[in-house]
Amino acid sequence: MALNQEAALREKLNQLQCHFTWGLREEDTDLSDLQNRLEDDINFSSPDQAGGKHLFSFLAFVNYLQDQPEKALANLAKAEDHIRKHNEECEKMLIVTYGNFAWLYYHLNDHVKSMSYLEKVEDIRQRFPTQSPTAFHAEVYGEMGWTFLMYSRIYHKKAKECFEKALKEYPDNPDWNCGYATALYRVEFESNTTANSPAGKQLRRALELSPGDSYIMALLGLKLAESGRLNEAEELIKRALMISPDKPHIIRYVAKFFRRYGSMDKAIYLVRLALEKTPNSAFLHHQIATCYRNKRINLCRNRGENVNREEVEYLLRLAICHCEKAIEIKSSFVTAVIDLAFLHVEKRNLPKAEELFQEAFQVAREKNINLQNVHQCYGDFQLFNKRSESLAIEHFMKGCQIQKDNTVGKKCVKKLKMIAKRRIDWNPSDGEAFGILGYVNKLRGDKLQAIECYEKALLHSPGNGEFLTALCELRLSLH
Repeated sequence: MALNQEAALREKLNQLQCHFTWGLREEDTDLSDLQNRLEDDINFSSPDQAGGKHLFSFLAFVNYLQDQPEKALANLAKAEDHIRKHNEECEKMLIVTYGNFAWLYYHLNDHVKSMSYLEKVEDIRQRFPTQSPTAFHAEVYGEMGWTFLMYSRIYHKKAKECFEKALKEYPDNPDWNCGYATALYRVEFESNTTANSPAGKQLRRALELSPGDSYIMALLGLKLAESGRLNEAEELIKRALMISPDKPHIIRYVAKFFRRYGSMDKAIYLVRLALEKTPNSAFLHHQIATCYRNKRINLCRNRGENVNREEVEYLLRLAICHCEKAIEIKSSFVTAVIDLAFLHVEKRNLPKAEELFQEAFQVAREKNINLQNVHQCYGDFQLFNKRSESLAIEHFMKGCQIQKDNTVGKKCVKKLKMIAKRRIDWNPSDGEAFGILGYVNKLRGDKLQAIECYEKALLHSPGNGEFLTALCELRLSLH
């Protein structure tokens, strides 16, 4: 193919709406773990499950990223077959799959087949025109939403926006209502929203449209439990388990409920059940590790000196083993790395904990995920385990700088205030402690209180350039 023809083909491919053009960056996910999750979902989902229509096409894209072109082609063929079998009006649903075909054949240097799939997409567009040339079909927004939802947590807000756009055209579509509810649930979970929850309302709306959907039941149950409505929550959770007793992705949410609000032993039983079906689930290995750790903590708290030492040590070994397995499956699982670090703290192996925290920092920076959480947890580690107050302050401050108003940011602010007030109670002339309070008040937007704290800081630590600069900036901002 001549260079100008290939350039023209490439330009047309870039205009397609499919996984290859949605800006999905490899560094933002763990491809091996994502492939495991998609394969598990395919094996245990029913044809009409929310998001299920899109799994094969998405998996094909992940196969391509994993350098598995034959698997990618096979899964795109399955995607087309699946859509045609389970959707009467399937043509618009094929836009993304055909776009993926066109891109995949282009990368395989089969430009004739690539152009044939480009023509198929163009044919669908002409038969089903959108309101404007820049608008996408609702079906494309829907598939994009599910993709963003499953790809990485940093894409959850994008997923929410995609489902909102799809629902503008078809407000009663059960699949997109479910996707929108899931996106809202995850965004709220990350920001710790419980009061006046849009996710709670949307989960109820999704359940009205799909009254037998055990997945939505389980999520709504967890959401209700978060707001203290435990009886209603437990009823929904039990119904979800009764409808889908063999589906791992339902069992794991039910187990999460019992871990938080009910029986730890029941949660462990359920997660074990799910792990038998999906042994490569990093999420489940981490969840059972959390269960074993919590059970150990409860035993120590309830039995005190009478605790069975062999039992608590065994639970600690189990928790470490499953946390390690979760990280082995998903190397970018920052939360599991942090939890493993704290398990080694409980084992009194502080050098290993330090090593794991440094690993967590590295992964968080590389993947641009959970860095604030690592700073906050490492601050706790320095404060309570290493007895290094200065390093704790440094990392709590870095955590605040990333975001001050979310759950983790508020924890960092609370710890800084606690350290500062304790130091001032011990020594009312501690200039650095007043500087910390100045920093906290400046973050909160309380400029007058911040100025007062920095003035006291300079009174006791005259010549401190950092405090002087902060004070000058605050005074100037008032004029």
